[in-house]
Amino acid sequence: MASGLVQSGAEIDGFTVGECVHRGGMATLWTVTHPGIAVPLLMKIPRVSEGEDPAAIVSFEMEQMILPRLSGPHVPACFGTGDFASQAYVVIERIAGDTLYRRLPDLPLAYEEARGIVTRIARALVDLHRQNVIHHDIKPSSIMFRASGEAVLVDYGLSHHNQLPDLLQEEFRLPYGTAPYMAPERLLGVRNDPRSDLFSLGVLLYFFTTGVRPFGETETLRGMRRRLWRDPQPPRRLKADYPPWLQEIVLRCLEIEPVWRYPTSAQLAFELGHPGQVKLTARSEKLKHDPCSTVLRRRFNRDLSTPRPKLDVAAQLASSPIVAVALDTEEGSSALNEALRVTAERILKTLPSARLACINVLKLGRVTIDRTLDEQGHNKHIDRMVQLRHWAQPLRLDESRLTVHVLEAIDPAAAITEFAQVNQVDHLIIGARQDSIKRTLLGSVSAKVASEAACTVTVVRPPRLAVLAKQDTAGDADRSIGPPGVF
Repeated sequence: MASGLVQSGAEIDGFTVGECVHRGGMATLWTVTHPGIAVPLLMKIPRVSEGEDPAAIVSFEMEQMILPRLSGPHVPACFGTGDFASQAYVVIERIAGDTLYRRLPDLPLAYEEARGIVTRIARALVDLHRQNVIHHDIKPSSIMFRASGEAVLVDYGLSHHNQLPDLLQEEFRLPYGTAPYMAPERLLGVRNDPRSDLFSLGVLLYFFTTGVRPFGETETLRGMRRRLWRDPQPPRRLKADYPPWLQEIVLRCLEIEPVWRYPTSAQLAFELGHPGQVKLTARSEKLKHDPCSTVLRRRFNRDLSTPRPKLDVAAQLASSPIVAVALDTEEGSSALNEALRVTAERILKTLPSARLACINVLKLGRVTIDRTLDEQGHNKHIDRMVQLRHWAQPLRLDESRLTVHVLEAIDPAAAITEFAQVNQVDHLIIGARQDSIKRTLLGSVSAKVASEAACTVTVVRPPRLAVLAKQDTAGDADRSIGPPGVF
């Protein structure tokens, strides 16, 4: 059946065509039903008539290859595809509601609302990148939200899959995408760097908080190439009340070189989730464009304008994990905390782009009224944050790679597990104390975390020699401490 003959009431491979709900530049969208599928469905059909853009066919082939391989709440479920020999189509679930494009008349949004929206999109990108896909067309009309709150990324015709042929790269020399949101390296033919999506998300965050696109509306290739050397106007120049932490995040996303951006979408989502701990640099204070000397250096520096080999998606994510370590700040935990530090140091030494989150749980009583001050009148929360930073000092991490978090909870194991899930933690390190009757009967925090956390968990015990030294009433100060045991 030719695409141009598709009409309401037609049947294609068991799908009954309903009404046309959208006519785009590359495809049309139709409602369809199927007797064996209960959820609302859409059928996407490419425009392949005489005179249509040939890129429409290639991008549709990419979408046909990629969509069936994706899963999870952040992508539309795929229920079928058809080839070009009879009728090309993709059938996906119909997400209720409108795309984020509907919010454009409301811009600029309140900072907190925009932060919440972009945080959810960043988490969706975490899921997508972990499935080896770079979207390459992050923009308001490509983003929807489920009733449960998760962001859903749609339209994969321009996407890159790390394990599939990149037909757009092979068949076209010009970059395809939405000009205002396109990352600079895309203009150089680089399509395998997931940080390109972070640039596009930075454009969206800039736009939604200022009401102005950072690079204007230009559609010419010459105009787009300016972003290889010219930075955008700092948001604080447009809005005097723009928060420094937000400008820090936006301008880091919009860095010209991918290596200067956040290494992963998970790390960006982490920053957005903890604005009070964003490390402020000169970016946060900028009120003007970079000086002409910097712009000229970028423009005529061949190293900055020449494509270079990039890590693939999986390698980029693996080299930049979020590592969390759960610490006990109570007296008598020094040997265990030292063992935790040794373990964390070993992991971080091999991962220079990793970030570390130090966690402590301030346990609340189930029926008692908890006091915020200790017996000396010190704030418990602040004291523990100071202790966490003191613990991390020997690691000598850059402040942009370190955050400290004091969680208040009745159930420490549940609090740690929830923190790891919400913040996309890749590797959690937690200590296990010595055996006791209470822990045997009720179960240890480390055992619960290890069994329930969705990430990798390393459980560390203090070195045996350190435990013996602690129990030695003679106090053998010269006794050495061996390496921690990892379970």
